Amino acid sequence: MPSIARRPGGQWRARYRDVAGKEHARHFARKADAQAWLDSITTSVHTGAYVDPRKTRITVTEWAGQWLSTRVDLKATTRRGYDSALRTHVLPVWGPVRLGDVTYQGVAGWVADLYRSGLSAATVRQAHRVLSLVLTFAVRDGRLARNPATGVPLPRAARKEQVFLTHEQVDALADAAGRDRLVIYFLAYTGVRYGEMAALRVRNLNLLRRRALITEAVADVNGHAVFGTPKTHQRRQVPVPRFLADDLAAHVAGKGPAEFVFTAEKGGLLHLRNFRRLSFDPAVRAAGLEGLTPHGLRHTAASLAIASGANVKVVQTMLGHQSATMTLDLYGHLLADQLDEVADAMDAARASGAARRAEASVTALRLPH
Repeated sequence: MPSIARRPGGQWRARYRDVAGKEHARHFARKADAQAWLDSITTSVHTGAYVDPRKTRITVTEWAGQWLSTRVDLKATTRRGYDSALRTHVLPVWGPVRLGDVTYQGVAGWVADLYRSGLSAATVRQAHRVLSLVLTFAVRDGRLARNPATGVPLPRAARKEQVFLTHEQVDALADAAGRDRLVIYFLAYTGVRYGEMAALRVRNLNLLRRRALITEAVADVNGHAVFGTPKTHQRRQVPVPRFLADDLAAHVAGKGPAEFVFTAEKGGLLHLRNFRRLSFDPAVRAAGLEGLTPHGLRHTAASLAIASGANVKVVQTMLGHQSATMTLDLYGHLLADQLDEVADAMDAARASGAARRAEASVTALRLPH
């Protein structure tokens, strides 16, 4: 039975025995605080939220290592990002702390300190996310009753201004890129990620149907090319415009099915760093498009598709987003530009329907009775 007793020094000692029979005790200055602590323990036992204090004694460093070792689902680039956030921002502060000693107030203060130190909002949010994932793992393992990082105020990450090129600007960039002109066109008109383009093989092109099958992606991890599935782990087909399909057919003529569609000048994988240094960045400067990145061509593909009348679901499929919501979050403002066109189309359809009904009425009146 839980009990409270006054100690010789005037403090109040609250104690209880857990389900294994082990005694736990704490001392309080006020009897009311001791009772509140026992009440919280009793409530957690009845609601199934009770956690054996011994299970919370593992440090964040130890638990983070166990968590990361179980994440076999992570792509190499994601794992590298998580590991970097742990080593740089999470473990220097939380590493020696026991799981049971991590508090909401402590996490909130840590987040605020990171932001005040000059880190970007995106970096702070990533550090918090990684700590929260570690603590969620502890909740699911029965080591914490709840995640103390949940609901902590986070700095707002300013969304980078998106760059949308016109058809003419894409042409100018492609012309300036020389031997890599087809890479520019492919990125700007299919919307694939750079790693998906670099990993594309000849066998994944169906130029008669004007489709490219995206099944692989490559990433640079510590100087090594690591191949894996696309970002969402799902293969997808993307449409290839006719003009580009014709050029690609000539480009891959004579290549074997397993060869890369796009390669470095001397053959082999077209590494992003070399592509930017030798081709893309000089072409950007020559075309007067300062600040453009290869990822900007993905935004361009989305904007050109939407301007051509593609709906959200089609754009989602083309880009390989996990949900249409994500596509709307990124490009919904472009769809808003089509509101007048939608209204005009509805007006035209209504007028056409009214005209047909009027003509049918006149025809009926002219028929002999």
